[in-house]
Amino acid sequence: MDVIQTKSLTKTYNGQGGISDVTLSIGEGIIYGFLGPNGSGKSTFVRTLLGLLQPTSGEGYILGEPIGSTKSREQVGYLPELFRYPDWLTGTQLLETHAELCKIPVRQRKKRIAEVVELVGMTGREKGRIGGFSKGMSQRIGIACAILNDPKVIFLDEPTSALDPIGRKDVRDLMVYLRDQGKTVFLNSHLLHEVESVCDNVSIIHQGEMIVQGPWRELMMTEAQVEIVTEGVVAAQFPAFVKTHQKGNEKNGFTRWTLQLESDKDIPKLLHFLSAEKVNVFEVKPNIPHLEDVFLYWVNQKKENAYVDNQ
Repeated sequence: MDVIQTKSLTKTYNGQGGISDVTLSIGEGIIYGFLGPNGSGKSTFVRTLLGLLQPTSGEGYILGEPIGSTKSREQVGYLPELFRYPDWLTGTQLLETHAELCKIPVRQRKKRIAEVVELVGMTGREKGRIGGFSKGMSQRIGIACAILNDPKVIFLDEPTSALDPIGRKDVRDLMVYLRDQGKTVFLNSHLLHEVESVCDNVSIIHQGEMIVQGPWRELMMTEAQVEIVTEGVVAAQFPAFVKTHQKGNEKNGFTRWTLQLESDKDIPKLLHFLSAEKVNVFEVKPNIPHLEDVFLYWVNQKKENAYVDNQ
């Protein structure tokens, strides 16, 4: 079942900005990365899904229920990018208030609060006043509020923005834990290396429009790159399916090459070819792209296409 589904969902402000014609489907039990430059419409999209903004046109569903309906929000948790809680409350009091709003039975609240406090790494500090929390502790209590009602879908908007490296790892581990429990985590983030470490599927949005979506490792399979170290080879010996070659370091008769191939399926063909040519190959290392490479590639493609269309 698609946990989140949109069809040409659009939200503009007086005909400008926002998001336009976004269509996607997200299954259950995954961490889904929603990526884009600042101001690209990421937060607008999430707020529209949650019913905090009224869509201009299009459709959206969460767990099969129309966005904006009470039923679509009953099994949802949400951590906004910018949030503030009353300074005078303790962490426990805040969670008790949220438990009441979520209609968690009174006899279950104490146990559930203790569980989420432990999950976000706040055990022993939850009784402190929020006004005395660091940015990182405030972020942790916000995440605790987002998962308190044991939701099936969790929207996290820049969840690690105020955390130190240890805190960021804790949040990544928590997202993986939630995924392993069958939850769907929708992650808005500009920290691409963090998205890369936990997400399999992503969407990239630019200027309010969806550029591309899918497993991010497959989104860069338009080309393949490999590094090899050889002895006794010249560029003329490379086969035709080597699109480009760049000579690197030479040392003690060995040469490092960076080769651009038409496809990663050409790597075995390359090795067979060099072997037939009696070229000694001492190292082969495919250059696997990072999510930042994928992101920049597709954003630049969008910009280039827009430039051509305007000519």
